[in-house]
This record gives sequence, structure tokens and C-alpha cells, in this order.
Amino acid sequence: MKIDIRGLSEDQIIEFFEKKGLDSYRGRQVYEWIWRKSCYSFDDMTNISKDLRDVLDNHFVINHIQVDKIQKSFDGTIKNAVKLHDDNTVESVLIPTDDRTTACVSSQVGCSLDCRFCATSKLKRIRNLNPDEIYDQVVTINDQSLKYFNRPISNIVYMGMGEPLMNYNNLIKSIEKISSDKGLNMSQKRIVVSTSGIPKMIKKLADENLKVNLALSLHSAIEETRNKIMPFSKKFSLEEIKNSLIYWYSKTKRKITFEYIVWKDINDSIEHINALVNYCKSIPSKVNLIEYNSIGDQNFESANQNMINLYKELLEKNKITVTVRRSRGKDIDAACGQLANK
Repeated sequence: MKIDIRGLSEDQIIEFFEKKGLDSYRGRQVYEWIWRKSCYSFDDMTNISKDLRDVLDNHFVINHIQVDKIQKSFDGTIKNAVKLHDDNTVESVLIPTDDRTTACVSSQVGCSLDCRFCATSKLKRIRNLNPDEIYDQVVTINDQSLKYFNRPISNIVYMGMGEPLMNYNNLIKSIEKISSDKGLNMSQKRIVVSTSGIPKMIKKLADENLKVNLALSLHSAIEETRNKIMPFSKKFSLEEIKNSLIYWYSKTKRKITFEYIVWKDINDSIEHINALVNYCKSIPSKVNLIEYNSIGDQNFESANQNMINLYKELLEKNKITVTVRRSRGKDIDAACGQLANK
């Protein structure tokens, strides 16, 4: 059975050529083709002889993703149904604004967690994505950004399907490939890893000496409420999460972004605002107040605008940076929490 050549390091590819009695520099050429040039076919490696391409073809495959379906929103957002080599599907999203284009990528087929307000959590987790499958999503969205907006992507967020920290090793490898000068050469400072809060893995990420940013889906700083809307969080107390975030900041000196949705009759109260303010004060952080995107569950309904304004007002009064983020791509189920392979 042929193996995917992208599972090999550059040194392993060079070693393959040397064992065949071939020039080692050919290995470096092949590595450049598959990563920096995002080449999906050995036949397209034009500076390599036909005989060598046949050798590669006899031993390896390149299991690249394919865009099965594209949906375009009235606001410019593009959602891709991405078919993997084993016929599983994930979704990725291109999010354009006036000054940037963001690639939102998935890290798992389905999801490991059970957040009640998220459509992806309704899907069974089938498997983790490989680093190259994450990488391919970025390449695809970058090509679309160049095609439709005449500019490359500026930012990457691991906020698609799945919990990135539950696919830790492949997450790290994909970041390294994306940021390497032998890959896409993107700045790690333009990458955001979003998590629902797994303290042990947050600390591990802090120790990696990467320059990525961290976002955490909080949605309530009151334990009982958070446990109801995110049942898995019963395993990880808010105090444990806070300690891991303090550790993150001590190692990276980068503020955490709290992602926070305000729902009617769930967290739309002064008590919840004060809890959030106090939580933020204990960690260098900022808050993104996110518009809720319905997934058809009547238990979740957006709070009224006055309450969201009150959140913003009291956070700012306590010198906590806050932005209100309007959803994009809602009409094609491409907004936060809506990715479900519909």
C-alpha cells in the first residue's frame, strides 16, 4: 500500500532518494513542491525527470483535499464543503472584511465536545485531521481570496469544526508547516487557536514557544451556567482554566481573547456581567461579544441589544477591551457554531 508522502519529513524524503542511489537534492526539490508550491501531483513536478516521477508514483500518493461544494453569502463569505481522501467531509470558511481576509479551518471530522449551542457538537467525532489536511484548507482559501478579492489571506483561525487542542500533535505540525519558510511562510502572530478550555493542553501549547494567539469560548464565568451550556466543562473548573490562562500569559505575554455569546434567560443578567468582569480582571484578556447564530434549538435565543450594550458598557468601565462581533455567512450556515455539513 502506498503511503502519503506528506507524512514524511524532508530528511525522510532525502533518505528515500539516497537509498535508491539517487541525488539527495532531489528530495529537497520534492519537499519544496509538496509544501511551498502545494503540488498535488507528481506529474506537475516539472524540474524532476519522468523516471524519477514514476519512482515517486510507485511508492507514494498525495492525499489532497477536494472542494466538493462552494456556497457564497451575500456578505462575501465563502463556505467550502471539503471532501477528504476517505470520503469524510469537513467545512472551511473564507471570511472577508474591508481590511483582511481570514481563513477559518477545521481540525476534526465532527467534534469531541458537547456544547449545546453549537451545530458541530451534534456530529459524532469520526477522526482527527492530518496536518496536510489542515494545510490544504488554508491553501484552498488563500487561492479563493486571490481569485475573488485579489489579495492573499491575512489571518488564520482554528475555529472550524472540532476542538483543536484535542488534535494537539497535528495542530502543532500544521502550524509549523503553515509558518515555515519551506511552507506558506505565514506569521504565527496572525494565527488564532480557539479552544473550549482544556487546561492541561493550554499549558502544553504555552510551552511550545510558538507565537500564535489563543481564544477561549467562555460564554459564562459562573460555573453552574457554563456546565449547563457546555456539559464537558464539568471536568474542568473555571479556576483550573483560569490558572492555565495565567500560565499561558506568563509564558507568551499574549492576551487571551474570550469568546462570549449573550443569550436570553441564560447569561443576560448583572450577575453574569459582574462574574465576567471579575474573571477578566484576573487574567490579561479582552472580550469578543459574539452574535448568536441559531441552530434551531429553542432553548437558545439571542439576548436583546440593550443587554449586549450593558455588557460592553460595564466591561469598558472596568478598562477591559471589548468588541461586538457581527456574524458573517449566516445565510449559508457558515457563521460561528453553524458548521454541520448540511
